[in-house]
Amino acid sequence: MIIWLASYPKSGNTWVRAFITSLFYESSRNNSLEHMTQIRSYPLSQDFYNLLDDFSDLKKIAANWESSQSIINLQKKIKIIKTHHVLCQINNYPFTNYKNSIGAIYIVRDPRNVITSLMHHYSIENYDEALKFILDKDRFTGSLGRKESYQRETQFPTYISNWKNHYNSWNNFRKNFLLIKYEDLINNPKKTFNKISKYLSKVLNLEIDDNKINEAIEKSSFENLQKSEEKFGFVETPFGGITDKKKFFNLGPKNNWREFLPTEIKNEIEKKFQKEMIELGYL
Repeated sequence: MIIWLASYPKSGNTWVRAFITSLFYESSRNNSLEHMTQIRSYPLSQDFYNLLDDFSDLKKIAANWESSQSIINLQKKIKIIKTHHVLCQINNYPFTNYKNSIGAIYIVRDPRNVITSLMHHYSIENYDEALKFILDKDRFTGSLGRKESYQRETQFPTYISNWKNHYNSWNNFRKNFLLIKYEDLINNPKKTFNKISKYLSKVLNLEIDDNKINEAIEKSSFENLQKSEEKFGFVETPFGGITDKKKFFNLGPKNNWREFLPTEIKNEIEKKFQKEMIELGYL
């Protein structure tokens, strides 16, 4: 069974992943990112290699979501899996179901701060283009293409839609659902990470030592994640290179929309996402 660690891109998913891996896996050389691959991503091209002849048709991919997740679950173990995919249906094929999924942790972040992180990560030229990205209900990361064309797993198409649809879709998940706000990770990390630990303890039916929780909170602080990326590299750094000057862990808590965001962009985000931002306490 799968516990989804879901979020719209650049919303804190990797930060929470670092905490969970620090909680369950011993790190050597003070590398807070060492065990990140223990929480794999979905969807990846490897999940569909024995199911499809090519990856150019989203409807065919959707028709195999359930089968690919059933294969992941053959080991009869609970797995924590990261995704940026919207919780959607295509041709009546749901992205996941409660047969394959036991729960979901969803991390949400103020879209006025998400947009600056999107610009950096995806090398978007300006805020006008970044606004189109975050408002686009048909937005993908990766791309559709033939099976043989995939050089990196991150190229596999992930349907993210827009910030609003993404949040609303996962907020309707009804089985062991936990909503985490990125801002709470910053403002009250101990309380928020303890909430995640309590959730995992319940769903996984295990005891988690308080000292281990505190140690994991320290190891996965944004500052330590930045240091680990700088010293050891990180496979998810944009363009994937340890020598690449672009950082995955860039501004983090220092990303304050009041300092960076043009007024007209701020106003448009607040207009388009007003209902959800009020609901989450962002307005």
